[in-house]
Amino acid sequence: MAYSDLREWIATLDRAGELKRIRAEVDPILEIAEITDRVSKGASKKYGKPGGPALLFENVKGAKSIPVLINQFGSERRMQMALGVDRLDEIAERIRQLLNMKSPEGFLEKLKMLPMLADMGKLFPRVVQTGPCKEVIKKKDFSLLDFPVLQCWPKDAGRFITLPCVITRDPRTGKRNVGMYRIQIYDATSAGMHWQRQKVAAEHYRDMLRLGAVADGNKPDVAQALLPIHAKRAGVDVMARSGGGSVLAEGERPSGKMEVAVAIGTEPALTFSAIVPAPPEVEEFIIAGFLRQKPVELVKCETVDLEVPASAEIVLEGYVKLDELRTEGPFGDHTGFYSLEDQYPVLHVTCITHRKDPIYATTIVGKPPMEDAWMGKAVERIFLPVMKLTLPEIVDVNLPVEGVFHNLMIVSIRKSYPGHARKVMNGIWALGQAMFTKCIIVVDEDVNVQEIADVVLKVSNNIDPERDIQFTLGPVDSLDHAARLPNFGSKMGIDATRKWPAEGFTRPWPDEILMDEKTKAQVERRWKELGIE
Repeated sequence: MAYSDLREWIATLDRAGELKRIRAEVDPILEIAEITDRVSKGASKKYGKPGGPALLFENVKGAKSIPVLINQFGSERRMQMALGVDRLDEIAERIRQLLNMKSPEGFLEKLKMLPMLADMGKLFPRVVQTGPCKEVIKKKDFSLLDFPVLQCWPKDAGRFITLPCVITRDPRTGKRNVGMYRIQIYDATSAGMHWQRQKVAAEHYRDMLRLGAVADGNKPDVAQALLPIHAKRAGVDVMARSGGGSVLAEGERPSGKMEVAVAIGTEPALTFSAIVPAPPEVEEFIIAGFLRQKPVELVKCETVDLEVPASAEIVLEGYVKLDELRTEGPFGDHTGFYSLEDQYPVLHVTCITHRKDPIYATTIVGKPPMEDAWMGKAVERIFLPVMKLTLPEIVDVNLPVEGVFHNLMIVSIRKSYPGHARKVMNGIWALGQAMFTKCIIVVDEDVNVQEIADVVLKVSNNIDPERDIQFTLGPVDSLDHAARLPNFGSKMGIDATRKWPAEGFTRPWPDEILMDEKTKAQVERRWKELGIE
């Protein structure tokens, strides 16, 4: 099912008994976060398991009647509802079919493919003249402080927008990117734009800096030297590129600004698409169209050359200056710890558009399980076929919630040759955002990676620590506070597969204790007779 907007999604949650409306006045400073944290961890009596209901706070202090939606993705069922499926594996199967398409060999095969290709073409975004997000247009006398932006944790540096779709454009190709980066509110018209250095928007920013270096008569590989010393930190440092030559169009140079648009309160498939680890060449608007099986409608912004979802509740338009950084953070993050303050670009807002009675959609992160845990598990299930495209020996993958996505990955494989587990580890570290995985555990295909007890039993029994653990250096997540340096540190791989003689293991490998099927069937038949239950 494709939801036309956030409101249709809220109505669906309401009808399904998945939404709790809260009419008592609540404070966006800490109080909403504490309420949501209790609900998402299963503290309420009615919803006695982790997840709890989606929450719509209808009376938020100082919010001018703007309600707050939170925990909309906070359960497996709601993730399935958000993407219009009964099982997340349905989407994985659609991706699998897409990846398995073969070139047609004859005229008849080509004819058979035409309907499929036509359907795919219908999923691309389309620009329309106007939309609900334009019902109110404010180019002056606006304030970010008019919206019920939350402060989630006591030591947060202030209020943060936490569920935005941040839209930027590649200055080289013109392709759009939609990412989800937290935004710290500084004042009525400016905010801190926290795009970590490995994110696509940060690469767009660096490319603008490189283009500026070329325009000033320098080679791209000296662009880093042109930045002030403090600008080589956080998400904005410019890494040298090999080779030379200008990438600017003739007679063109950067303006010193990079345009940005922020959509808040989009329909669920698009919001989810902003977090998926897609290749930079694939626009998230196309991914959203694929997920919802219906194209995303876009409208032109008022003050920047970007397009935004027509049905969004709130849109912020503006720019970041290429030579301006400001302290952003601390922020209570999904690791369960505060990410520390650092220097990031500043978003200057030039226009705000919104619906007449906007709904502010947000989330909180912290010690798991919280709403983002269910979003992360959905990414795991949906994009498993994409991992298998590069590493077909993979059987299954588990990113345990407690591992906060990038700290631990458990992988089962069909082992075919000596050192196969280590090949898989290195392959995963070479896969886009998977490069941040701090610890990878590889097990045999008969281990159920979704059953942590089974994994712990097999891993602890199967490894000789000195032989089976390897370390490597490389990029790490910006939120990894234990790394030796910001964004750079070590990673660990554990080969917990059965060892082969060809790997130097010449001792007999013992059989796992299992009851024979005949005895199990006999006891199954007699179970009621035994009176144990």
